[in-house]
Amino acid sequence: MITTTTLYDRFIDLYKENETSREEGWLKNLRDTAFEAFATEGFPHIKMEDWRFTNVTPFLKENYHLQPRRAASLHGRHNAAQIPSLDAYEVVLKNGMLNEDIAIPGVKISPLRTALQNSNFQHYLGKYIPIHKHPFAALNTAFFEHGIVIEVDKKAICDKPVHITHVYNAEEPVFVQPRILIIAHPGSKVEIVESLVVIGDKPLFINSVSECYIGENARADQYNLQIAPVNTHIVNFKQTIQQSNSLYNNHTYNLPEASLIRNNLHLDLNGVNTESHLYGLYLPGGTQLTDNHTVVNHLFPNCFSNELYKGVLRDSSRGVFSGRIYVHQDAQKTNAFQQNNNILFSDNATIDSKPQLEIFADDVKCSHGSTVGSLNKEALFYLRSRGIGEAAARNLLVRAFAFDVTDKIQIPAVKDYIEQVIIHKMEETHHEQ
Repeated sequence: MITTTTLYDRFIDLYKENETSREEGWLKNLRDTAFEAFATEGFPHIKMEDWRFTNVTPFLKENYHLQPRRAASLHGRHNAAQIPSLDAYEVVLKNGMLNEDIAIPGVKISPLRTALQNSNFQHYLGKYIPIHKHPFAALNTAFFEHGIVIEVDKKAICDKPVHITHVYNAEEPVFVQPRILIIAHPGSKVEIVESLVVIGDKPLFINSVSECYIGENARADQYNLQIAPVNTHIVNFKQTIQQSNSLYNNHTYNLPEASLIRNNLHLDLNGVNTESHLYGLYLPGGTQLTDNHTVVNHLFPNCFSNELYKGVLRDSSRGVFSGRIYVHQDAQKTNAFQQNNNILFSDNATIDSKPQLEIFADDVKCSHGSTVGSLNKEALFYLRSRGIGEAAARNLLVRAFAFDVTDKIQIPAVKDYIEQVIIHKMEETHHEQ
């Protein structure tokens, strides 16, 4: 166990201090189990296989406030993150807090603490997360106070995306632990977009957990736009469970400038004839560290998963990709594909890529691969020989490289927004060179 920072001891003391005021019943049992897991393991360290390329210790040395200010302290000054032309239901969480229920046709959005008074949610919250293997997820489970529950009615079709803006107050160092629970009941359909607004320039550590349960014949699309200032450190654990004949699309975009982004995406295909698509794009710059870990569990026959992550690494940034596909013995007729492609835009940029397959069934079609290279000099020369400037030529090549990922975005306003962010950041890179 590594406990190189006092932050570990502060969390231990805080949990003991609040023991008498903690909930009773199933939620207390869940928290106690999670706290025991965190207390035993401590924060992750580079001697752990899943963290050997990502040293979080430097980001845990700040004297964080462990209980952020109430939402009222933001004085209502900041609304949803601006994605031009996005027609969506807007939900704004301030320091992880939602003050009241939001009614959308076929969808109910409630503050987490209010929703958890309904004991039915014990069948969802923390049910499938392997907290003994994931210290940050265990920490969140033990300490979360705020967040939301999104419940989509059976056979309900949400006519517009739900846009969740997380607004955080970083006017002092703060450690926040938001939680999101999404339940798409059988036959339903929902699109969820998440984005960030950070106020202030003090260190902000976001340790978030999101759980998504997709019922039979349901569809859920999630877009996570991780665009935040350099003082922001993000560790995100996302657990998704799919039932038979369901469809899940996950889009993760790690864009400048947050100094640390670590995403853990776990997907359990828990029924026959499920279909899953995981798309990721990361564009780190400066000394930014971006780490994407994915696990896809094929548990039943006749399921399909497709995973494509691409990275453009600039300056002295570091990228990590680790993807695992498990095909269990009963998961015959599985189709599973995984690919990670990277462009190093600088001699000082690095990438550690580790795609993996573990197959225990004998009638499957699976493949995985990884590539690392630089911009195609012949293509760059060709474009410049046609009168296109160097900056514009580089932008064209980067956009073409990212096209396989950005083209999968089903919301035009989000697609345009991401493409404009890529162009803007690549233009900044050219001016700095």
